[in-house]
Amino acid sequence: MELTEKKLERQEIFDGRILKVHVDKVALPNGKTATREVVDHPGGVGILALDEHNCVPMVSQYRYALGQTVLEIPAGKREPGEDPFVTAMRELKEEVGAVAEEWIPLGKLLASPGCYNETLYLYLARGLAFGDVQPDEDEFLETQRMPFDELVHRCMDGEIEDAKTVAAVLKAKILLDL
Repeated sequence: MELTEKKLERQEIFDGRILKVHVDKVALPNGKTATREVVDHPGGVGILALDEHNCVPMVSQYRYALGQTVLEIPAGKREPGEDPFVTAMRELKEEVGAVAEEWIPLGKLLASPGCYNETLYLYLARGLAFGDVQPDEDEFLETQRMPFDELVHRCMDGEIEDAKTVAAVLKAKILLDL
């Protein structure tokens, strides 16, 4: 069965610094039409970094859209056309002051495919050397290191809800057999 929807027309709604929003009229596989609201996003990365003691540098950041502080792995937005690995190296350095000797791709996530086209690329970083953090001027973070086992339990208990963090932690647990 053909599942593809074909764009018939597009209306641009919003063109912001990070996001663009458009509403498309589409032809459905059964010949009828429907409306699709889409948010365009350049994508991002999330980095699960493990130090020599199997501790993970984490960041707490106030997330305005949620109205709360969220504990998550270092992460950031890709610049348009930027290679995700370049973004990952930059964000790890900016947010927790670390550079890594070893990088292992953990795959990618579709953040919310019902209306967002954002793709998140996940990485495992090891062989860490720490220096000064360099957050963006509008970024306010608190950092802490958490034992990996504790992080797994907090993800499984639902205490950590950030999707990229949960996915990266569980992927790393299986990959490394920790």
